[in-house]
Amino acid sequence: MSQRTVAQKVGVRAGSRAHLVGAPDTALAELRLPELELPGSLSGTFDYLHLFATGRQELRSGFTELRDHLAPGGMLWVSWPKGRRHGTDLDMKSVIAIGYDLGMVESICLRVDGVWAGLKFTRPKPGKVYRNSYGTLPQQRS
Repeated sequence: MSQRTVAQKVGVRAGSRAHLVGAPDTALAELRLPELELPGSLSGTFDYLHLFATGRQELRSGFTELRDHLAPGGMLWVSWPKGRRHGTDLDMKSVIAIGYDLGMVESICLRVDGVWAGLKFTRPKPGKVYRNSYGTLPQQRS
């Protein structure tokens, strides 16, 4: 029985339009991504975006820029070093709080490799209230 790759767990499909930021070679190797459409610049919309960040400010600015290029139905993955490695000030709570503050909701968390955790963000569904132990998504304006 074959084991699913991290890319399969992430939900990345071959041929997806993708953009990755700050991905270390070790994490890329562990992801085992299928063949993707990888434009040289962040232009247009993308099905799969993935930001690797080690600090809150880096996460907030990168998240904001990537979110604005997320295709309808697309996913924005955020990864940070687990266990305060690499001097990070990020943890699950702060990552979710930043995502909520920027109008996105989290769903799946997984281990990318021995250093990096990953959390999937998507656009909220209209009319749904998002609240968990980490916070409440600010009300959407029509």
